[in-house]
Amino acid sequence: MVYYENLAEMYVGDDVSPDFYGWVFPKCDHVAVGTGTVTHKGDIKKFQLATRNRAKDKILGGKIIRVEAHPIPEHPRPRRLLGRVALVGDAAGYVTKCSGEGIYFAAKSGRMCAEAIVEGSQNGKKMVDEGDLRKYLEKWDKTYWPTYKVLDVLQKVFYRSNPAREAFVEMCADEYVQKMTFDSYLYKTVAPGNPLEDLKLAVNTIGSLVRANALKKEMEKLNV
Repeated sequence: MVYYENLAEMYVGDDVSPDFYGWVFPKCDHVAVGTGTVTHKGDIKKFQLATRNRAKDKILGGKIIRVEAHPIPEHPRPRRLLGRVALVGDAAGYVTKCSGEGIYFAAKSGRMCAEAIVEGSQNGKKMVDEGDLRKYLEKWDKTYWPTYKVLDVLQKVFYRSNPAREAFVEMCADEYVQKMTFDSYLYKTVAPGNPLEDLKLAVNTIGSLVRANALKKEMEKLNV
């Protein structure tokens, strides 16, 4: 806890997850060491062990107090509304790609659905119908669809291979990327950027991907 008191760590690589990331997050009086995957669920114990091995020098002497696993519903359900039943949160598949965040969006979707019910029922004076609940979905999609789409693209580009992950790590060292990431995470929306900085970021990202793939080819030659 002393090491992780004001620190959280994120690990990427095929050893910890082929499509997500591993983490060490500080809690109240312990740390959570975990990983996630959607494509290789049967190997989750292997990935969990690899994540512990990555952090072993820092968690040395620690005791495992609980082991648990939960599904990651990061695919929005094709049908979220039927009659007078609307899905929110994890039931609707509102966990984001790339970051894996779901708590905020679970609470926010529940609130937006409740607001639609209050408005549609005229504060409880009449029964709501599917049309009233659909307003919640329309508002939700309009507000958050860009966020989900951007994170989906980022996961497909940067989590697909170790060279791509190396490019992702290199890109995150840029202060502009850090600012955009923090603003987007804080306000839960795609933060508007500076066009010139966005262009520089695109060039740097392409350069990082090219360098990472070149490194991969050199490593493959050494392994032959």
